[in-house]
Amino acid sequence: MKKHGKSGRLVLELDTDLKEQLYSKLSEKGLTFKDWVLDNASAYVDEVHSPIVEYSMKPKKINTQKLKIISMFSGCGGMDLGFMGGFSINNRFYPEHPVEIIWANDFNEAACRTYKKNIGHEIKCGDVWSLLETMPSSTDILVGGFPCQDISVNGKRAGVSGKKSGLYRAMVEAVKRTNPRVFIAENVKGLLMKYNESSLKQVLKDFSDLGYKVSYNLYRVADYGVPQTRERVIIVGTKNGDQFFPPKAERNTANWITAKEAIQDLEKIPMNPEINHIWSEAKRSPEQGNRKLLPNRPAYTIRAECHGNIQYHYSLPRRISMREAARFQSFPDNFIFDSKLRETERQVGNAVPPVFAWHIAEAVIDMLNK
Repeated sequence: MKKHGKSGRLVLELDTDLKEQLYSKLSEKGLTFKDWVLDNASAYVDEVHSPIVEYSMKPKKINTQKLKIISMFSGCGGMDLGFMGGFSINNRFYPEHPVEIIWANDFNEAACRTYKKNIGHEIKCGDVWSLLETMPSSTDILVGGFPCQDISVNGKRAGVSGKKSGLYRAMVEAVKRTNPRVFIAENVKGLLMKYNESSLKQVLKDFSDLGYKVSYNLYRVADYGVPQTRERVIIVGTKNGDQFFPPKAERNTANWITAKEAIQDLEKIPMNPEINHIWSEAKRSPEQGNRKLLPNRPAYTIRAECHGNIQYHYSLPRRISMREAARFQSFPDNFIFDSKLRETERQVGNAVPPVFAWHIAEAVIDMLNK
């Protein structure tokens, strides 16, 4: 029998077409070639040494059972698209995840239209409290970005006692009813501010009282390949001894994706409502529309209104378009918002960037698989 060296390194030569097909198939499953080799090598060794298993040269079947997701405060679907995967943006493909959305809800009718158009899943449009009874009795993952208006620095600072941000209690009730293996709640950086200290403690307590180990982290989405300096809080609840580890940052200030890199190819394209390449033509003033993009850094945080401090293009005499704003939020170009200017800007600004959500999903699924 031929002896092999003690090094763990393998060198393979594959036909070019076979290699391309193999990588394509693995990408669809969210696997790397290394993961696939290690998985099948372990299976082969186990089977060879087991006296009750007849070894077959057929590759080990990949577990295709999908994790079920309930989505609350879904908006146009940024969080859900990220958890689903299977999209391309900024010259990178983000592979599909083994998940299935079994229930989704939002109050905004325009957002629901966009969600259904792009996510391809039914969404219950209406008041979340009145729709809790329609929610499935169990799920693996529950996600939601509960409203932030009362928490935001730019809001009325009523905290979770406010009418809108107080809707987090609907998420607490949903977790209580469905008993997910993990829940993920997204909100603004303002939740960590001193004036919201009591609100944060209340949110964490309400979720912890359900028997979950609750942790939270502040993320800068530019570190994960989103061309925007947005910062968001992610609260994660786990049980049964599971421990969530935040996804590692892929970028830093030295290699963030810049505004110019993200939208330069749209500079010469005229206004086109079919692809949401439309922008506000309101006059510029010192108070409104006066924040100009810098081409060599990411965009500023995309907000949900044009009438406020919406960003001006770095080289053109206009505000940024909704397609450009969607690029800054990491929505792929084939994600079309089914609404006019005002509703589109609200949906884009309120969304969780899909690329950032994809990284969170990677960490969640890795935890559940272990």
